[in-house]
Amino acid sequence: MQTARTRSKSRAKAEINVVPYIDVMLVLLVIFIATAPVVMQGVTVDLPQAQSETMNENQQTPIIATVDKAGQYYVSIDTTSEKMGSLDELTAYVSAQLQKDPSRPVVVQGDAQVAYDNVIQLMNALKTGGVKSVGLVTEPINSN
Repeated sequence: MQTARTRSKSRAKAEINVVPYIDVMLVLLVIFIATAPVVMQGVTVDLPQAQSETMNENQQTPIIATVDKAGQYYVSIDTTSEKMGSLDELTAYVSAQLQKDPSRPVVVQGDAQVAYDNVIQLMNALKTGGVKSVGLVTEPINSN
């Protein structure tokens, strides 16, 4: 009779321990939450306000050429933003992207504090680079 007792006590329980899986999932959740704000599109600029139309949701994501208040140039495509050293470099980069997809729209995003001349130079550089149409990014007018 004692042998039956020892046999039943020595059996291992066949259970799956889910605590390590929960720990791994929580660590992954923390990593995603920490990196989500880092993945933002483009460069933060203070846009001028104007009454304008919004882009259609059916349109492709545009190539965004940006000039910040320090006069630095950037190009944003989808979720990546590249700092450009000069207008020539920006023009070559945008032209190369448009050769891959000529139907992609191009928009200019200029900081509200930047000199008007910098935005015009950027638009002229895009025109000489073969961009047929350029849109301007603005903020809606505040009604207060």
